[in-house]
Amino acid sequence: MSRYARQMSLPDVGAAGQARLEQARVLVVGAGGLGCPVLQYLAGAGVGTMDIMDHDRVEEGNLHRQPLYTMDDIGAPKVEAARARLRAANPDLILTPMACRLTPANVAAAVAQADVVIDAADSFAASYILSDTCLEMGKPLISASVLGQSGYVGGYCGGVPSLRAVFPELPEQAATCATAGVLGPAVGVIGTLQAQMALRVLLDLSPSPLGRLVTVDLEQFQFGGFSFATAPEPENGFRFVSRSQLTAADRVIELRPESEAPHLAAPEAQRLDPRALETLEVSPDQRTVLCCATGLRAWRSARALSALGHCNIALLATSCSA
Repeated sequence: MSRYARQMSLPDVGAAGQARLEQARVLVVGAGGLGCPVLQYLAGAGVGTMDIMDHDRVEEGNLHRQPLYTMDDIGAPKVEAARARLRAANPDLILTPMACRLTPANVAAAVAQADVVIDAADSFAASYILSDTCLEMGKPLISASVLGQSGYVGGYCGGVPSLRAVFPELPEQAATCATAGVLGPAVGVIGTLQAQMALRVLLDLSPSPLGRLVTVDLEQFQFGGFSFATAPEPENGFRFVSRSQLTAADRVIELRPESEAPHLAAPEAQRLDPRALETLEVSPDQRTVLCCATGLRAWRSARALSALGHCNIALLATSCSA
């Protein structure tokens, strides 16, 4: 037990807390910039079982902010490279790699087994898919976002409001680390905060991080945050679905032009310019499924259709679909 002696000396941990961590199971979605510090610190703390979900392979451009990997890992699936590195440091861990995308079709099975779910996916579609599922199953969700030199991390669901209660609307523009850039230490700080929140939830410590959002601005070296423990859940929310969840009765609308997406999101889809949706006629009993790459255009179009009186709307993001 000398491995965990320094944390077991904390009154909040002790032998009983360490036993709780050993018996715990965590789902980590995303093994990139946020996922690397999450995985390293949870493995270091002795969290007994971790399921790691990520479909990407290691690239040289990852290494400045994902120090779990080395040049030798380039081209390897991130989940396999992560498992090898973590087991080299702590061979007692049970690590399950899942080299696939998170989708509305596989999320329930993945979340059901976890004591805590960590959203490190860098995709707002994945964040909402996880939040909706965790809210339904009563599972705590630790979700974060980072861009440039700032970001935030929050503890949702598991008895407190969901991510939708805090962010009922998406931003007008969805910048990413690939398009806007990011400094490695900023990702590391926020990923480490996710690990800290997860450990406090697993140890059942008070005050709980659930129902709190922490903001980090490392350009100005400012930290902030607030409690959202009493925030109401939005009455209506557009849910994400997978291709496998489409039915013959659905009206499927592909919002991407042919130049961007030569192949339709689904064989039964109809390609429409978002500006043509104002004249769309759909039976009140028919579900309209709006498709695009990330879900952002689909969300905006769903909002416009909802304002026109359409109420049975779902979203399909091809980046989170199967």
